[in-house]
Amino acid sequence: MINEAVYKFWVEFCEESATDVKTPFQVWYFGLGSEDAKELCDLVLQGKKSATASLVWEYENDLENAPVLDGFSVVTDFEGNPKCVIQTTELRIIPFNEVDAKFAFDEGEGDQSLDYWRQVHWEYFSRKCTSLGKNPNLEMPVNCERFKLLYSHK
Repeated sequence: MINEAVYKFWVEFCEESATDVKTPFQVWYFGLGSEDAKELCDLVLQGKKSATASLVWEYENDLENAPVLDGFSVVTDFEGNPKCVIQTTELRIIPFNEVDAKFAFDEGEGDQSLDYWRQVHWEYFSRKCTSLGKNPNLEMPVNCERFKLLYSHK
């Protein structure tokens, strides 16, 4: 949601980066709650996290919020406070069981191993599937998104 703080943050980014303020952007947070959102955003700000994954099914009825190649996003905390601007640099849709170790490492979570990635994402995607009325499976389509950090509060 674009609240006043997010819009002001976007304008600051645009002024500093010479980006047209009318450039479309998305607003979202990582994870399912306040703790996830903070922890994962902190990894981005530390330079450890440069990728994220989501279920393609999440956007079947919400195309406006689907990841966009070269698209800009204002990442917020769970409460909607802007934390950084990122830009999607790569977007691949692949089955869950084909996500590789390099992508898992770039997500920056836990010990950055593929085993860790599979464990936490299976749990996360299973909860998402329940809310979407879908059954999780090893071939469920996953958006594997890489991004670069462009701007954060000084």
